[in-house]
Amino acid sequence: QGLKPIVSTESPALIFGTTSKLSSDLPATDSFLGKNKVPDLQKLFQKADGLPVHLKRGVPDKLLYRTTMALTIGGTIYCLVALYMASQPRNQ
Repeated sequence: QGLKPIVSTESPALIFGTTSKLSSDLPATDSFLGKNKVPDLQKLFQKADGLPVHLKRGVPDKLLYRTTMALTIGGTIYCLVALYMASQPRNQ
């Protein structure tokens, strides 16, 4: 006899019928993806020129790095000043 399956083995009826576009009607993916830049970037980042990876792309990387360092140092100084001011008793 065996057990009856709880889940039906038949495929369910289609809800939407058919798709609106066939895969042959879709445009080719090469037309909008552009050129693959990964091999060029791999050559750039693997070049042995003594620069760290985060500075290899030139001026924009240097600007971003220096801005980040300035904000980090400024934030640290601000936190230390705020901590010093909070540790001082207030005069009444």
